[in-house]
Order: sequence, then structure tokens, then C-alpha cells
Amino acid sequence: MLVAREYSTIAHARGAMAGRMDRASTPSLFDRIDWFESLHAHCFGKVPVRILHTMEDGNEAWLFLMSPTARRLSALANWYSFSWSPIFIGDPCPETRRRLVEVMAAHLVTGSAHIDLYPVTDHADLLLDAFRRAGWFAVRRPMGGRHLLDLNGRDFAAYWADRPGRLRNQLQRKARASRFTIDIGQQVNDALWRDYVTVHASSWKQPEPGLAFLRALAEREAAAGTLRLGFVRLHGQPIATQFWTVENGTALIHKLAHDRAFDGASPGTLLSHAMFAHAIDTDAVQRIDYGTGDNAYKAEWMDRREALHRLDFFNPRFASAWLPAARTAISALVG
Repeated sequence: MLVAREYSTIAHARGAMAGRMDRASTPSLFDRIDWFESLHAHCFGKVPVRILHTMEDGNEAWLFLMSPTARRLSALANWYSFSWSPIFIGDPCPETRRRLVEVMAAHLVTGSAHIDLYPVTDHADLLLDAFRRAGWFAVRRPMGGRHLLDLNGRDFAAYWADRPGRLRNQLQRKARASRFTIDIGQQVNDALWRDYVTVHASSWKQPEPGLAFLRALAEREAAAGTLRLGFVRLHGQPIATQFWTVENGTALIHKLAHDRAFDGASPGTLLSHAMFAHAIDTDAVQRIDYGTGDNAYKAEWMDRREALHRLDFFNPRFASAWLPAARTAISALVG
């Protein structure tokens, strides 16, 4: 008989995994135990976690959730997460995957009133089906997008020739007049991190709430050889920066910023050009992922947009869930 096991700390879940969600066995950064452990410690340290696990014939499913309030659960994810989904270990067929998730959903229906999951791309249909079978009322809503580039064998020259003329012309003009130097490194230290923080503080962006998380991520990925930390400098002064990771044929663009005082010189565009060229021709990636957010500039650099979804599950056993369920369902219809 299938049963769901639950862990209330990530340390206990890590022990039960015995390395099965470490880097060596898990291709995606966002599916690794290190990712969830660091995200929780730095961004949600006071929020309890609920980690669900089911296993059948060597196949496993894990759900990483947190409980911000009583009877309310959310995906253990935030704006640093490019995606969230159940994590499967082994090679379960679609029916086995649904069954594994359904057991966890049935476990949660006994005491939770509302679960929200975001950002979901993969397995949205599976989650909806499994939770509905377990007795939940489910609503799916599109919420933003994720921009992707699949190289399909192109080198950087071929990729760049496919970019919009406006972008290529802008880069050519700015490069001719540029006095900047550009460097792309694979390490991070105190001096480089101060430069990163300095650029971000001078940019158009809001203050970064998760600097400790990003520093820990940069150090972890540098140790693994996957960090790509780029800077544009003028006489040594950092003007623009980008934080990428490159692994398993995919480049992830985590953060970028530039000093607003240099907007007219387009240092961010110049750095993007260099970072894309390095990822495509030096690192030989076949996919670049710009992460969540529908910023207009992303469409110029990427080839396609993938919709992100928010999934809300309401438990009809709790009267407190009825009105929010109705409002969410109406919002999904009119939105």
C-alpha cells in the first residue's frame, strides 16, 4: 500500500534521500536538496516546511512545501525560482507519477484548507488531476512567463544574425564608442561580491532582499565550476554585472543590473552580448533560460516564451475555503 511520509525539516528529508537529490544525480539546479535548503534558510527561515515523499517500486516523488499560516501551504519557491514542480526519482511512467502525487495530495487533505503552487510549468496537468482525484477543488491561472532560447546547433554568429535589427544596430553603435572592459569569471570572492552589490545598489532595481542567498548560491556554483559572473568596468569601476550558471547544456540567467548613470552607453547590452557569446561558443550550451518575468527586453534576446501557472487547491471539507475558492475560480474565468 502506498503511503506518504512527511518531514518537518529539510535536514531530515536530506537524510532520507541519502544523496538521491544531490548534484551528481539531479540535473536541474531547482530540483536539488541544496537549492531548497539554502532557499529556506536564507529567505524563509521562520516558516515551517512540510516535505512529502512517496515511493513505489524504486520510483519516488517529493513535494517541497512550506506553511506560512495554519492550514495554508505554498510551494517552497520565490522570485529566485525559475520553476517549481514535484520531483521524481527513478523513471516513473505518467500513471505512476500521478499515483505518487495523488497519495501525497490525499495525505494533505486531512488538515490543510488551501495550497498554492507557483511558478509551475512542468507537470501542471498531472498536479491538477492528482489533487482533484484526492478531493481538492483545483484552479489553474496563467501568471507571467519564462523566456527561453533553444540553440538547435547554432553557434553565436548564427544566433546573433537572427536577432532583431534594432538590437544588432544598437550593439554595433555602442561597441564602437565603448571605453569599457568586460570580464567573465568563474569565481567569487569578497571583492567581486562587493562589486556585484555596488552595481545592484546603483541600478534601477529595488534593494535585493536575498543577498545572503545569492552569495551562498554563487559560492556553491563557483565550487562546482558552473558560475559565470560577468562585469563591465570603466577604469576598474564596476558598471554592469550579470550572474549566470552553466550546467548540463543549459545556461540560467539569475540576475543582471547596471549603473543607471551609464544608461546612455548601454553597458548591460554590451555585457549580455559577451555573456551570450561565451555561453554559446565557449560553454557550448544548447539552451539559455532567462527565468521568470515578462520584461520586454527579454523577447529580443530569446526565441520563445513559456507560460507560468499558479495552481490553487481548496479543500471543500473546510468552510473557510469556500469563498476564496469561488473568488479564485471567477478570477480564472475573467482573467
